[in-house]
Amino acid sequence: MASIEQPEPGKPVIKWRVPDMHPEGRKFVLIAAVLVLLGYLWLGWFVAWPLIGLTLWVALFFRDPIRVTPQGEGLITAPADGLITLIQRVPVPREMAGPDGLGDGALVRVSIFMSVFDVHINRTPVAGTIRQVVYISGKFLNADLDKASEENERQHIVVESRDGKRVGFTQIAGLVARRIVPFVKPGDMVASGQRIGLIRFGSRVDVYLPEGTNCQVLIGQRSVAGETVLGRTDAPTPTGITQ
Repeated sequence: MASIEQPEPGKPVIKWRVPDMHPEGRKFVLIAAVLVLLGYLWLGWFVAWPLIGLTLWVALFFRDPIRVTPQGEGLITAPADGLITLIQRVPVPREMAGPDGLGDGALVRVSIFMSVFDVHINRTPVAGTIRQVVYISGKFLNADLDKASEENERQHIVVESRDGKRVGFTQIAGLVARRIVPFVKPGDMVASGQRIGLIRFGSRVDVYLPEGTNCQVLIGQRSVAGETVLGRTDAPTPTGITQ
């Protein structure tokens, strides 16, 4: 991942760097390392080598790269890395509906599927104030299925931007993902692209775009959390939407 160094005033230098590991992953890497040691002591390198590979994968799973978020009015950025699998107009989930949430109408939902190889740190799509954080227990169906939005374990978050528009997004657990870890709570002020949580080991994030937002992505495209622009609220005609 690139980082910016400034050895002299006015002369920034871009250099590649290995992404840091989020503190949430340290205990899992430690557990994997202990398994490597035990495997070596009991069964030798035949077992230890695969466990070393597992340890490296766990460390990479919790990588936390630096992201450069686009600046500008009306931009809604992706909250997750992954594959855009669904773009459709759907009713607002009841937990985020009403005057204190996203209203009672239908909104465009963009679904981003995260494989176990994607970065799993989630980021807020807009700057503003966290209005809602609602956790719901549920099933652990394949997160790529449409019904996962209604049946799986999930956490809804609503952010109100400075212009009063609200963006909702939902962290959804999947077949492998068994833990949603929040970093924010209602009332917190967040900057665009700020880290707001993570989902362990593969999952999905749904984003509900405000009415009148122009969707800027297509199904099959890959998104980068905090960098890919999902929508613009300054353009009235959505594109790439299925009913």
